[in-house]
Formats: sequence, C-alpha cells, structure tokens
Amino acid sequence: MQMQSFIDRIKKHGEHVRGVGGHCTTEETTKQALILPLLDILGFSPFDPTRVKAEFGADFPGAKANERVDYALFCHGVPVMFIEAKAHAEQLTNHCPQLSRYFNATPEVTIAAITNGREWRFFTDLNNKNVMDGDPFLSIDFSALDESLIGRLYRFRHDEFQPDALRTLAEESVFLNAFTDVISQSLRNPDADFVRYVAQRANVQRQLNARFLESITPIVKQAVGRAVSDMVVSGLSAQPAAPDRKPSQPAAVESVEPVDPTADHVDPANPRIVTTYAERRLFEIVHDIVGDEVDISPKDTESYFSVLYQGKVNRWLLRYHADKKQPFVQVCIPMTEERKREVARAGLQLSASDAIQLPQPDHLMRIPGIVFDALAHCQDDANFKRGGS
Repeated sequence: MQMQSFIDRIKKHGEHVRGVGGHCTTEETTKQALILPLLDILGFSPFDPTRVKAEFGADFPGAKANERVDYALFCHGVPVMFIEAKAHAEQLTNHCPQLSRYFNATPEVTIAAITNGREWRFFTDLNNKNVMDGDPFLSIDFSALDESLIGRLYRFRHDEFQPDALRTLAEESVFLNAFTDVISQSLRNPDADFVRYVAQRANVQRQLNARFLESITPIVKQAVGRAVSDMVVSGLSAQPAAPDRKPSQPAAVESVEPVDPTADHVDPANPRIVTTYAERRLFEIVHDIVGDEVDISPKDTESYFSVLYQGKVNRWLLRYHADKKQPFVQVCIPMTEERKREVARAGLQLSASDAIQLPQPDHLMRIPGIVFDALAHCQDDANFKRGGS
C-alpha cells in the first residue's frame, strides 16, 4: 500500500472512531467496530487465520487458568505482536500488567499493544530483553489524531513488519520524547547553561559570569518567544529575515501554475540526467542526519545520485541507485561486521556487493551511524592523499 493511500485510510478510520465510538459499549462491539478495521488497514486481515488469531492461548507462566490474549498477529507463521482489547469506555493504564505477562512469556513477540479502539499504546522491551517496558514507546489517540504519527504506524503493516526496525523506531521515539521535553523545558524556563550557550553562539563580548547570565536570562526568554513565533509564521525551513529590513511595497500578485513537488527535475544541459523526487528526498534525509553545519551537496549523473562533501566529487558519502528494481545505496566506507549489524538491526538487507538495499529513501534514517561514519571518512584529509583511498 502506498503511503498516501495509507494516510487516507487512517484518517478515514479516525473519523469512523469519532463517529461510532460512543456506541461501542461492550468489549466485543469495540473489537468488531474499531479494532479489527485498523488491523485490516495494517494488512492483518481478521479473516486470515495465518495472520490474526483471536483468543490466542499459550502456557503463560503465572497466568490464570485458561487466560488468553485477545489477538496474536503473525508474520511467516511466527507470532510478532500481541493485542489486549478493552471496551471503548475503559481506561488502559490498569491493564498493562496482564499484557506484560503474555509478552514476557513469548520471546518471539517483539511488540505488544493495548487498546480500547480509541487509543492505542504500543510497547516493546528496550530496557530488558523479553521484559515489556513499563511505558509505551508510541501512543495514538484516534479521537484526536496526530497526523505526524501516521508515518510511524505505517511501519506496523504486515508487509513492512520488521521486529528489529520497530525496536529501532521505539528507541528513536523514546529519544524524541525525551529530547522534546528537554527542549520545551529549556525554551520555557531557560537555565544558566542554555543562556550561556545562546550568549556564546551570539558572540556576546562580555564575561559570562553568573551575575551577567542572570541579568540576560529575561532577554533570552524574550528572544526564544520571538524566534518560536517567527517559526510558526514562516515555517521551520524558512531562512530568518535580515535584520532592520525596510518594509517594501507589496508586489503585484501574478498567476502561477501549481508546481508538483514530486515531479522529476531534468538537467537542461543534459536531458539524460533526471533527478527524481526519491533522490531529492534522500539528500534531505542525509542533510537532516548530519545537520546544517556540514557542507554537503547533491550531485546527479546519468548512472547514480551522489551526496558530496564540500562539493568534491572524490569525497562522496554515498551513491544512490533509485532507478533499479531494488533501489540501493553504496557508501564510501567498507561494510565492517559492526556496520552490517547496524543494517540488520534496521531491518534492511545487503546485496552480494555490500550495497544497502533501500526500498524507500526514508529507510536511510534507520542507519544514521553509517552515514556519520561515511562523513567522518570524507572529512579526514589523510584518506585523500596520494596513495590513499
């Protein structure tokens, strides 16, 4: 299923949950009306017993007699996810110990979820192997759907289900939540370290002692408010406006044809060089991984698409072959055993020539360590001396 089709179906499901959720007064009604439809969207058809088994029983140590998990999801004959279902009106917090018993007793299962059809909470075992974490790594509330989470849910589809990749997603989600909390707290109530960082980056020509930092803290807080406000208006990707810019006369509004952001870009000097949306997206991802401070640039050719360091053709981080039946990326560094393990943990595969198969450009976000290793190789002048690599 293509991403856009998946997004549309998830949004429609959210509307369905909001429309009929209040009528689901029993657990069984909640299953039929709210839970099974989402499983079907994810490719786990409730009518296919090789993919979904209801009232799945097993010898769970310490469990009550005849206790069963509501749903077990299967991939290739192996259980990969347990789901505990509750009625729409029930709160989920008190039911996690029951779910954890099932999860802890079945090593093959890497993901567990509890849901009342409206809210879904997903768990894994980041802290202790085969022991379900106490906190979910992903929570989705269909009564107030956060569309930014749909892309994560896409990774739970049957044909995309990769246990190691989902564990990586879980770890990234935990980091994202922790980083967001720290950043939010720093922006709302900047401490001395944050104020010092701002002053240093702004090249303030003063001794940054405690007294001075305390005196400028209200100014930094005011600057934070202004910066956040500007970003809300202009977007995160927009460049900051030049200071003290004089107001200009409004330009005449011209009729402009809509531009398709996914359209191919053809090189006017060589029409055989066509830069696809996938290639442009790959460069965006590399840029997001290494950060704004690093000088990288895209370079397309008739054969492949490259990401270069400092615009030097011999200092390429990676080469992307998007026009193949199985798109893949080559990196400028050898695939050591450690890097191969990173690829495997990300749920990706290597070809016989150690190229990394990349069904979608976004999958590159799963292996940031390899991207940083490639960057470090390109930044080291010793690797490019005569006689070097």
